[in-house]
Amino acid sequence: MRKQQYGVSIMGLLFILVIVIVVALFGMKVIPSVLEYRSAKAAIQAVARSGASTPADARRAFENRATIDNISSVRPQDLEITREGNQVVIGFAYRKEIPLFTGVGLYLDFAANSRE
Repeated sequence: MRKQQYGVSIMGLLFILVIVIVVALFGMKVIPSVLEYRSAKAAIQAVARSGASTPADARRAFENRATIDNISSVRPQDLEITREGNQVVIGFAYRKEIPLFTGVGLYLDFAANSRE
């Protein structure tokens, strides 16, 4: 009486390995953009909480934080600065293109404001 074997065939293993590699490569290209967005969002929230009284002060404070946090996708000129009541609201929106491989890329639209 032969016992039935269980396991993954070599083709199944290769298929799973290819899927894992594609997901890892995709993640390595997307994650830095998402981390930069989160840093930029944290920077505008901190600047809004700091009590910058004029748009020039807010842009200068954001520029200082952007230099420290290595934020290159959002420049101080890209910030939309408004006042709601006695609170300063800072926002930005941008599109990031991530090339995946020849002829194929990924567009990510990022938007944030200091109220969120």
